[in-house]
Amino acid sequence: MREDVKGWLGGERNFRLASAVTVLAVLAGFTIQYALGGEGLPMLFWPLNALFILVLAALLFLLGTAFRQNAFVSWLGGIPLGLSLIFALVFLSLIGGFVQQGVASGDAVLDRLGMNRIFSGWPFLFVVLLFLCNLGLSVVWKTIPFRISNLQFMLFHGGFWIALACGLAGASDLQRLIIPVYEGRASSQGFIPQENRMVQLPFSVYLDDFSIEEYTPRIVLYDPENDRVLTGKAEGTAEVGKGFRSEWPGFSVTVLDYLPNALPGPDGTPRQADEKHGIPYARVRIAAGEIHSDHWLNTGSPSIKPGVVQIERYFLVMFPGTPRAFRSGVVLKGSGGSSTAAELEVNKPVSFEGWKLYQMGYDEKAGRWSELSLIEAVRDPWLPVVYFGFFMIMAGNALFFWKGMKQGEIL
Repeated sequence: MREDVKGWLGGERNFRLASAVTVLAVLAGFTIQYALGGEGLPMLFWPLNALFILVLAALLFLLGTAFRQNAFVSWLGGIPLGLSLIFALVFLSLIGGFVQQGVASGDAVLDRLGMNRIFSGWPFLFVVLLFLCNLGLSVVWKTIPFRISNLQFMLFHGGFWIALACGLAGASDLQRLIIPVYEGRASSQGFIPQENRMVQLPFSVYLDDFSIEEYTPRIVLYDPENDRVLTGKAEGTAEVGKGFRSEWPGFSVTVLDYLPNALPGPDGTPRQADEKHGIPYARVRIAAGEIHSDHWLNTGSPSIKPGVVQIERYFLVMFPGTPRAFRSGVVLKGSGGSSTAAELEVNKPVSFEGWKLYQMGYDEKAGRWSELSLIEAVRDPWLPVVYFGFFMIMAGNALFFWKGMKQGEIL
């Protein structure tokens, strides 16, 4: 941004005109938004959004080189306008932070003004366009003629321009959907929640296996009259296992044996089983004074009734542990015949043909017996360009600190 610009109304660095234009841009945006009934601006999709960015960059290059001394161009790329636009962006961002976005607020006036979609509204568009012009011109002026002393400015501000312009222009090409797929089946359709519709995908997902790891179960006392759970006072280890002991007023419970994966045998006694089919069993001793009795507790499954023990008006139960991790073993097949096996976990996405696949959820009612896996698929073709802008910013920062250290050594 140029520092030697004379304001049109007299005086160097005239903020009055810049502030007035910024306020008018915001008010004009809200006026158009209200007149259109709260509808946001029309989105540009590929390749129109890419063409728009290229035309804007070419226009700014032309203005910054051929019309460098023009008063309007100098003002457009000057510091007063840049600072005013930054304040406007902060103001609009605060609105977006305080007003819930994407849903109706219940206030007809606020909704027509687009307060619930501030980042896709006309005021935000006008301010961002002016800011891109202001920032772009400053980059052109620092780039031509090229001087090595301006490299840090070019990297930081040029990277910022690329990241901001491409991030906003590419938002329309971002695809985010949910793929529901059942164990032993394949799916090539995704659900878009915002539009409540299914779409065809250019690839298919076959769910070979879905598994859940759970924490250790909990032994608690259930009060059916008040529908509440009473947790006992545990001694020693807090995890249920052999030797676990917990007390309630009037009695105590000690775990004599614990089988993390078991199934009832022919005589009803639990026996070790594989992890996929077995359920936790605990042989407990309930002691009330000198009287004690032994029982088997289990967490239950869709085919096995939970094992509980009634103690007066209470029930001693063993609740299943909460999910610790869940994953999907999938086979991904592309439209061109390519195929790859992958394992999806939370926060461990897998990339396939320009898409990122995330483990999102499952049938929580079925728990560890769920045969349904919910996979989130995200495609953002503009992300590499945005990352390139961020890397330029980081390089500019690194060069700034390097210069600072060099100057410190000289001093």
